[in-house]
Amino acid sequence: MSDTGTPTIKPRKAADKSARTRAREFALQALYQHLVGRNAATDIDAFTRDLAGFHKADSVHYDALLHGTIAQSAALDALITPLLDRPLVELSPIEHGVLWIGVYEFQHCLDVPWRVVLNECIELAKSFGGTDGHKYVNGVLHGLAAQLRPVEVAAGAAAGTSRKPRPGAA
Repeated sequence: MSDTGTPTIKPRKAADKSARTRAREFALQALYQHLVGRNAATDIDAFTRDLAGFHKADSVHYDALLHGTIAQSAALDALITPLLDRPLVELSPIEHGVLWIGVYEFQHCLDVPWRVVLNECIELAKSFGGTDGHKYVNGVLHGLAAQLRPVEVAAGAAAGTSRKPRPGAA
């Protein structure tokens, strides 16, 4: 707690990041290049692999995220669009990339629990996106989790792992 009584938030240290978290960060940076510059995935990939710290990332997960999301971008956008409150073209490239990563992981990385996917994407949006972009990402991906992983989401809700406070709870 700070002197004012508010909780102090400790940013995640680089040493605390998992290889998959790093893979998501590098994939997001690469997807940004794709969304903004329309650069070819192979060119982006070569550039990204030369960035400092890439050797600490899970390169297999990075490959899946970068190449999988670009290859399936139209299908991912088709899933995302109905949950948006604005046209897709009005999303920031960061939010768009984070949403691609989240939807791709919901569909293809079944070893990653849906809540982990959600939390990792929120953290990406907080680190790289605009002020409240993480709230938007949370809302869209939360809706898609129920659609794409209904059994897992329902099992969590039935077990009481929902993070929504109960009425009257402190």
